[in-house]
Amino acid sequence: MRLIPAFILSVAIGAPAFAQSASGAQVYAGKDVVAQLEALIAPAKTSGSSGATLGDFQSHAIKLSVRTSSGGAEVHAHFDDIFFVTDGSATLITGGQVQHAQTAPDGETKGSGIEGGTRQVIRKGDVVHVPAGTPHQLILAPGETYSSIVIKVKE
Repeated sequence: MRLIPAFILSVAIGAPAFAQSASGAQVYAGKDVVAQLEALIAPAKTSGSSGATLGDFQSHAIKLSVRTSSGGAEVHAHFDDIFFVTDGSATLITGGQVQHAQTAPDGETKGSGIEGGTRQVIRKGDVVHVPAGTPHQLILAPGETYSSIVIKVKE
């Protein structure tokens, strides 16, 4: 009878190790990420921005973003954004009121800009967390190229 509790305990302790095995990990090699970011520059020069999805998971998504011009204002209803700035710099505006706001059925709001927000310069190496529900916008200086890895975390 003592073997059964010992077996249950060993399974309970070992189960997390099985769930976190290396076969379940997704690795994106740095050189491949850099190559994908570089490939996004040309389309971004034409349209002002370009992006790609590295992985889309139930609780979050990993995306690549390249900008060559300022973006509009955004408010994500259900996602936090975490930016890892990989190149360039931008002025991040957060808070305030979204101007000319249009909200889509999924709760995502976009607008032409932000009035009354807080401005701060972000640059290569910075990590930024923008909570769901926070208006935000990236402003780029003319001729600037900005790139980041973006983790979109579902609330």
